[in-house]
Amino acid sequence: MKKRTPVALGSRRELLWDDYLLDEATATLKQHQPKTREIALRFDQPWEGSYCGYASLFQDGPLIRLYYYAGRFLLQDDTNVHATPIVICYAESHDNGRTFSKPDLGLYDYGGSKHNNIIMQEGGYTRSLDNFAVFKDSNPDCPPDALYKAIAANGTAPGTDLHELCAYKSADGIHFSPGGCLVRGGWFDSLNCAFWDRHSKQYFLYMRDWPEGYTRTRSQGMGTRLRGIRCCTSPDFQTWGDAKPVDFGDVSPVELYTNVVKPYERADHMFLGMPSRYYERDRWVPNFDFLSGADQRRNRCRKHIRYGTVLTDCILITSRDGVHFKRQEEAFLTPGIERTGNWVYGDCYPTWGMVETPADDPDQAPDELSFYCFDYHWIKEQALRRYSIRKDGFLSYHAGYKPAYLLTRPFTFSGSRLLINFSTSAIGSLQITLLDENGTPLPGYSSCELFGDSLERPVDFIDGTDVAQLAGRPVRMRVDLQDADFFSFKFS
Repeated sequence: MKKRTPVALGSRRELLWDDYLLDEATATLKQHQPKTREIALRFDQPWEGSYCGYASLFQDGPLIRLYYYAGRFLLQDDTNVHATPIVICYAESHDNGRTFSKPDLGLYDYGGSKHNNIIMQEGGYTRSLDNFAVFKDSNPDCPPDALYKAIAANGTAPGTDLHELCAYKSADGIHFSPGGCLVRGGWFDSLNCAFWDRHSKQYFLYMRDWPEGYTRTRSQGMGTRLRGIRCCTSPDFQTWGDAKPVDFGDVSPVELYTNVVKPYERADHMFLGMPSRYYERDRWVPNFDFLSGADQRRNRCRKHIRYGTVLTDCILITSRDGVHFKRQEEAFLTPGIERTGNWVYGDCYPTWGMVETPADDPDQAPDELSFYCFDYHWIKEQALRRYSIRKDGFLSYHAGYKPAYLLTRPFTFSGSRLLINFSTSAIGSLQITLLDENGTPLPGYSSCELFGDSLERPVDFIDGTDVAQLAGRPVRMRVDLQDADFFSFKFS
């Protein structure tokens, strides 16, 4: 057995999303898919339409704040690239993310009226608004006038051909003012994301990659020069280090359009991203005639072939340091069963941010995690649809009918009881044994048979549930499972 340095877990929740904590395993890492839920918001106002997207949201006290850009782009009956100006809009939810409303803010004139939810429009210091991603700064030293920050591409810097990624700041999350240039010279036509990491005490910024030799004409035959993700850090949101591609290790090259990377709130030492995966066919093939809106798809090809032939889905990436990521190869979210407006360029671009939402029947099920994607792409009136997944339920270590196990490296913890997030079939089960750091089982610390489906099941050991006398000393955990999934655990 390997001699490993113990990992200090304290009382944090540990996610079974990678092999970081494992020494041995015959159980396998399994990815789970979200459930499709209801329409939460419709984009049916004159300033909205077929060009809505790049949404960011977060819980802020009793309400959920939602930001998105809006406009019309390539309507069904023409090939006008920008039929209306781009505006940034604000909506909010007071029912835990099931529905969103558009407050009448009265800030900007649109079509002769200020009765709208627009908080930003192009012009003046906003030369361009290709995206506008908002977050609430959790840095304890953040000044009050910059409590809410936004990242947006702002066209090219005056007098240069270098594109800029710029910051905006706000005290109330509604009224934003310029906050300076963050990065210059890259490709930023995507949802670029920044946040404060309390563990490393620095800001992370994730943005579109700009591989050398990849021209902005998007011509074919690029080889391995693909759209991707870059990252840089800053101690103060002003001085930024060099932006470098994130490291996915030895995996096959794919194109990633967005990233939506953020600390996972239930275990914020882990970063979770749901980047959209971009696949471009450079010609029309007969299968496109079977998909929704074939005539409109052909019409879009008149402007550029990719507007009709590109397809997108979504994958999962996770990281413990913000630089090295584990990338899942299978899709996390696909366009789904063929219906009006899907299987197109723009499917499966998740919101930047998730919230907890009560289950359909709270008396019968616990809260779930919700995120959102835009529906009815390229159609005059888009909508925002909710998706849900169980807490910590993106990935698990799984065993089928054939029994399997996993054995952790040594770790220390604080607390007096062990809680687990797991699920089994009726015939399935899970058993936990605590061992010393050399792998010898500790007397009295083998659990009873565990079965069911729980987000936080206390583990009963032969000598009771109290593990306080083991706190602070290196231990290992062996989990034997059959027809079961093990999502996360924590000592409490």
